Amino acid sequence: MDITIAGANVRYSTGGREGGGNDPAVVLVHGAGMDRTVWQLQTRWLAHHGFRPFAVDLPGHGGSVGPALETIADLADWLATFVDHLGVGPAHLVGHSMGALAVVETAARHPEATASIVLLGVASAMPVHPDLLAAAADNDPVAGRLITSWGIGSQAHMGAHPVPGMWLVGGSNALLARSPEGTLSTDLEACAAHQGAVEAAGQVSCPAAFILGTEDKMTPARSAAPLAEAIPGSTTTILPGAGHTMMIETPAEVREALHAALTRAAA
Repeated sequence: MDITIAGANVRYSTGGREGGGNDPAVVLVHGAGMDRTVWQLQTRWLAHHGFRPFAVDLPGHGGSVGPALETIADLADWLATFVDHLGVGPAHLVGHSMGALAVVETAARHPEATASIVLLGVASAMPVHPDLLAAAADNDPVAGRLITSWGIGSQAHMGAHPVPGMWLVGGSNALLARSPEGTLSTDLEACAAHQGAVEAAGQVSCPAAFILGTEDKMTPARSAAPLAEAIPGSTTTILPGAGHTMMIETPAEVREALHAALTRAAA
């Protein structure tokens, strides 16, 4: 699906089910260098279990026209605009990694657009290794391979995947390799520069849930604690064996945790 925001095309997926009547709207936001397809094992399921999912390509990613936005605050303002253009606000916002930082900021800056937030693979700060920043700045394919290597858990490195015939390492590398030139670098710089996550979390007034993986090497589960502590009443689900890209590594477990969090928030 496509809409136009500020003269630029924006692409999103609905899980193959348009409409949804009065079902609660859920906007799913991907991480650095990725696109809406990382949510494909969640969106269709959500669409047939009481929610209206909108997995969006951020500007400069997937089918959305760029350039990529340079700060987490810019992403947050853009997400609020996206919700407004869809006419589905307030919406439940689900974010992964960079997308999670943007979702926290959206909830703080635009409470009128936010019904609840669910954060996956998030940390109170997201410093980026200098070698990765340098590789991304040079548009070196090794940047994507480093993210894949660090981003998935040990089980996936051994070839295991819940979807028969799927190779997670190869698929992740291919996804990052097709990111437009300069986009991954812009995303990583935005993550590294963002220092206001805990402050923003303290301004969140809607329900909040965290879904974290025990094998997340990029944003270890413990690094989300300052955010969770800053949001009164937030809940945390820990997924055993899941790495940073948990929605494609352990899709069924993520679906279950995500559905539980959204159901609580929508009640």
